[in-house]
Amino acid sequence: MSKAAETPLALYIHWPFCRAKCPYCDFNSHVSQDVDHARFAAAYRREMAHMATHYGAGRKLVSIFFGGGTPSLMPPSLVAGLIDEAERLFGLSDDVEITAEANPTSSEAAMFEGFRAAGVNRISLGVQSLRDAGLAFLGREHSAGEARSAIMAARQHFARISIDLIYARRDQTCAGWVSELREALDLGLTHMSLYQLTIERGTVFHSRARRGERLVPPDDLAAEMYEMTNDIMTGAGLPAYEISNHAATGEACRHNLVYWRAQDWIGIGPGAHGRLTVPAGRLGLATRRSPAAWLESVEDAGHAIDIVTEDGRADSIAESLMMGLRLAEGVSIPALEARYASRAAHLDETALDRLVESGLVEIGGVQLRVTPAGRLLLDWILADLLPG
Repeated sequence: MSKAAETPLALYIHWPFCRAKCPYCDFNSHVSQDVDHARFAAAYRREMAHMATHYGAGRKLVSIFFGGGTPSLMPPSLVAGLIDEAERLFGLSDDVEITAEANPTSSEAAMFEGFRAAGVNRISLGVQSLRDAGLAFLGREHSAGEARSAIMAARQHFARISIDLIYARRDQTCAGWVSELREALDLGLTHMSLYQLTIERGTVFHSRARRGERLVPPDDLAAEMYEMTNDIMTGAGLPAYEISNHAATGEACRHNLVYWRAQDWIGIGPGAHGRLTVPAGRLGLATRRSPAAWLESVEDAGHAIDIVTEDGRADSIAESLMMGLRLAEGVSIPALEARYASRAAHLDETALDRLVESGLVEIGGVQLRVTPAGRLLLDWILADLLPG
């Protein structure tokens, strides 16, 4: 069996539409109140068939992830049809994880029953804050009360629920964040994604920051919040398995682990990306970002692949290190070299020794890991380990 066939395969389905664009969001999302669902459904099925034929033959899916945008705006019948088509084209593993992102507004919370019936077995709720002032600052449409109600509603249909929270917001104090975080923990969740607010190019926040508006706290306060977050979550039994993701034992997001372990996934929908193992290294695919252009391309050609890249073994090993060192488990260097039939010769051994001595990186058996002290310095560590 080839290395590619041995590598787990996941499917990402991008639904690009939202009711409003959040000021911090740099995802490929578009505000639209008039979506031709039948036309898009046919296009998703057609692009999925193309991807299955050319890139996924004979490989069952370990995960399906509906991301966006706002997938909870999708009709449940559309979701059900795409899951059924994925099963027909690829086959699904016995314990397949099928996640849908959702917003906690009342109308979208009412969709949970339909999504569960469609085959979704995990929900990721974009709560972002449990404070009304924080939600207003982040441009969210729901209230803190609606967020709590949505979590309770989701519990009626899903055993696996995750929420996203954004911290290190303007004027947020450590005490305020600790209070909000403990309130979230009291909800009894087994997975939380906790992101520091970052100002991304092309967003409303970026434009405001360029005009001199302060939107995030000083770096030292943000770092303190990060360390407090890890301490609290570890004490609550949800340690960080990735820099921003915390879970109880066995509750890690399997789909995101495919990304961080540099395994294989196919992406369909406007602006979706995929990465696949090939004999020479890694193949990258990206579809057209504009929903209208994507739709036309799929209808004309059967797919909307716009960008194709192929990385050699050295770059593929570098990718695996860059992604894998985000994980608490780290990276097995021998397994990585066996996968690509190539030594990680470009790894700077002198820098590695220096980083181990400084306590920022550790080697446990064959696993290379970043220590808790090194997590905030990951970009700098990677630049040191992978020169050039």
